[in-house]
Amino acid sequence: MKKIIVLVILVAFFFSCNDSKKDNLSAFEKQMEANKHPGKKLMETNCYTCHSPSATQEDRIGPPMIAIKKHYIDSDTSKEDFVKSMQAWIKNPNAEDAKMFGAVKRFGVMPKQLFPEQTIAEIADYMFDFKIDQPEWFEDHFNEEKGNHKGQGMGKGKGQGKHKQQAEVNFEDLPDAERGLKYALTTKAVLGKNLMGTIQKKGTLEALAFCNEKAYPLTDSMAVLHNATIKRVSDKPRNQNNQANDKELEYITAFKNDIKNNTEPKPIVNQLDNKVQVYYPITTNTMCLQCHGKPNEAIQKPTLDKLANLYPKDKAIGYDVNQVRGIWSITYDK
Repeated sequence: MKKIIVLVILVAFFFSCNDSKKDNLSAFEKQMEANKHPGKKLMETNCYTCHSPSATQEDRIGPPMIAIKKHYIDSDTSKEDFVKSMQAWIKNPNAEDAKMFGAVKRFGVMPKQLFPEQTIAEIADYMFDFKIDQPEWFEDHFNEEKGNHKGQGMGKGKGQGKHKQQAEVNFEDLPDAERGLKYALTTKAVLGKNLMGTIQKKGTLEALAFCNEKAYPLTDSMAVLHNATIKRVSDKPRNQNNQANDKELEYITAFKNDIKNNTEPKPIVNQLDNKVQVYYPITTNTMCLQCHGKPNEAIQKPTLDKLANLYPKDKAIGYDVNQVRGIWSITYDK
């Protein structure tokens, strides 16, 4: 009898271990599934300049993506409803339809940007189904804001708790297209944070002074950090040092065709003997038009006067939303 009892216990323990392994494998497989989801990379590429999970509470220029998820998804929200809400907001961001009144009060309404509907659908699909990175400070901030009301449904990715940032990826281990894109996007994030912060706190004219004095030093500091050459070049440069060469002009045209055809642009990679070159477009949103839009419409006269003083040969005006203003040109050693 004792042998039978011992055998039963061993069998139960065996199956318990197997179930545990299955659970662990399931969690691992879920993470692998998340990493492969196209919406993850699209979110990092298109959203993290303003909605980065690594920004501090004081330095952020927009709410983190996890805040958007928690404000838009509750226990009654279907994935279809969430995707529709994201599509509607991106197409027409405005204070009246905002669900995040505190964010609008602090940061203003987000600049209008035109994205392919498929891009927004894939980002929203990823946000709904998976856990997404959140700042370490966020949970306490959110609970305080909501009066410690908990238990909101968040789609299949609910119940995140204090989910910390994933371990930083070594950029040198990434494929060339992703590596070059990371260099461009981290530089864009630094420039964007400082530029938008200046606009929010001091206005457009001070932002012009910031670009004139700080854009090059900040870009150079990121180049040193990444041990790469990082440039922004254009077919219509504001600073003549940013004039694109013949090869870069071809790539600008190619990216313009992508945008025209409502296609999500992908980095262009050139392999040289001992160097790698990566190119990615710089596109306009409504915020950009304050200094790069049509004169006396989007660009007000005081700004035009300041531009004429700082950049006598300025060509970087006349743009509308979602146009290619130039490209990132990234070069690094193999």
